[in-house]
Amino acid sequence: MGSVSRRAFAVGTLTAVSGLGLTSSAVAATGHRSDPAATDQGGRRHHRRERRGMWIASVDNRDWPTTAGAEPERQRRELVAQLDTAVRRRLDTVYFQVRPTADALWPSPHEPWSAWLTGTQGRDPGWDPLRFALDQAHRRGLRLEAWCNPYRVAIDPDPAKLHADHPARRNPGWVVRYGEGLYYNPGLPEVRRFVQKAMLDAVTRYPVDGVHWDDYFYPYPLEGEVFDDSEAYRQHGAGFPDLASWRRDNIDRLVCEFAHEVRRVKPRLPFGISPFGVWRNRESDPDGSDTKAGVQTYDDLYADTRRWIREGWVDYVVPQLYWHIGFADADYAKLAPWWARTVRGTGVDLYLGEALYKAGDPEQPEAWQDPAELSRHLTLARSLPEVRGHVFFSAKEVGEDSIGAMDRVVRDHYRRPARR
Repeated sequence: MGSVSRRAFAVGTLTAVSGLGLTSSAVAATGHRSDPAATDQGGRRHHRRERRGMWIASVDNRDWPTTAGAEPERQRRELVAQLDTAVRRRLDTVYFQVRPTADALWPSPHEPWSAWLTGTQGRDPGWDPLRFALDQAHRRGLRLEAWCNPYRVAIDPDPAKLHADHPARRNPGWVVRYGEGLYYNPGLPEVRRFVQKAMLDAVTRYPVDGVHWDDYFYPYPLEGEVFDDSEAYRQHGAGFPDLASWRRDNIDRLVCEFAHEVRRVKPRLPFGISPFGVWRNRESDPDGSDTKAGVQTYDDLYADTRRWIREGWVDYVVPQLYWHIGFADADYAKLAPWWARTVRGTGVDLYLGEALYKAGDPEQPEAWQDPAELSRHLTLARSLPEVRGHVFFSAKEVGEDSIGAMDRVVRDHYRRPARR
């Protein structure tokens, strides 16, 4: 997920998870915790209900709140309006971004209040947006999942702009400056432990309906920039053939450990991730998709998304298939079947991420000027039994719907209210 909008563009064996004494196979054996409807051969439950979701992004005030520091009553009205829009569009789930940049939209004991909420990082807003959002969503029969970004610290490179008590200020050795942003270093075990603790606070203290991560692990590559984790690699990279293998192992450990912790504290709570839509191009790996994408999660973000599915570390996956049908480099009609094959028989639920934000954008290709493009995506997906639903990016466009693309989806595919 980019700072304003989403991007449109493995390793030594994880034998034991640091600090947990847990093998990857042991994590997989804990199974899934989805709605009790069906099980795979391993006894893991998975959803049968259709997922109809939307993301509510708080970073950079993209969707909510529209203005940092606005009066709480105004912010509450805006949030209620978005939840009402979800109901009107016959959706059933909202993914609410509660930890956008190593900060919080709830009173976290680990990280400061978000500047996207109050205008000043660390300032107490006098109310609890996560608690309010959950109450209002559940009143409307909506599921609400807590959406977190694991490693992004700031979309500004100056650490002095962080709150004085921010963990990144207290532990400057945890932070890597990359491009115009700051990131926690995934190669440090103490960082991995901390970010898990920060995210688990929302899981343990609130009746969230799931916990959700977006597509940022190691940051998207920038030309001429180096993510300088050389010292961490020197200290912790022994036994790996190269830097890339070590980095993938770091992310594998984060996903595996967090899955174990969620299952420990709330055994039936779903944990899912919305990765960039291309694992690897076929020219990089014969098991990859028939694509020529400029970014591959395995090679560029060091995120082996296919492995997380195979190991059962995630309960669901929402690949961001933010391209139109027929796009030469990354065709939706080729990627959707690839993901369907990838989850087949695993018990991991598959929902497809949809680029509603592109519909009607004059800077996008001609296909996105057609209000029927997204509806065609859902029609295609109906031929794939593994696809359990769709999630739309994002809430602002679900409401504004500049060319009627969401109206068309509802008319063609959501004629009845979502099953609650």
